[in-house]
Amino acid sequence: MRIELLTAPHCPHAAPARQVIADCLSTLGLLDVPIIDRVGRYPSPTVLVNGVDVMRPEATAPVGDACRLDLPTARRILDVLRADTPGHVQTAPPPTEF
Repeated sequence: MRIELLTAPHCPHAAPARQVIADCLSTLGLLDVPIIDRVGRYPSPTVLVNGVDVMRPEATAPVGDACRLDLPTARRILDVLRADTPGHVQTAPPPTEF
């Protein structure tokens, strides 16, 4: 599994995004999976799991430094990590309360 955190220089959301990724990995017991940090001209922050953007899996490769409005969430990261973990059985999410 390859996890990349793409950020623009001086992005204020980079450290919190990295912490969310680390927390998700810890939750799933994936403590040996490194987080690859890339700083450059990216929509920031972007989390890629095996090259796929966790917030916009249908999108092409991200280009251009800009703040993202769709910040990576723990739920989306966990969903993608679970789907890419061998032997994991997908379960339905809990119902949403209104």
